Amino acid sequence: MLTNKRIRNKGKISFTKYFQKFGEGDSVAIVRDLTVQSPGFPSRIQGRTGVVLGQRGRSYVITIKDYDRSKTYIVKPVHLKKIEVIKK
Repeated sequence: MLTNKRIRNKGKISFTKYFQKFGEGDSVAIVRDLTVQSPGFPSRIQGRTGVVLGQRGRSYVITIKDYDRSKTYIVKPVHLKKIEVIKK
């Protein structure tokens, strides 16, 4: 798990990441941004991928497949990164 940021990005909050929009069904990766204090951010979801179910306030409801169960988490958009799905 990440414990610090790179020196050129330290202390900066990317506004484009903070205000990014996602739609229902978008595939996203969860990458924790260390500059934003998120109390209770579960470390077990760092680096996992999931699907956006909807929006709750400024945050998004994400479903993650954990073995045979699907679990839902509420994550701020600054911690999300959109994954482009390549269709053949």
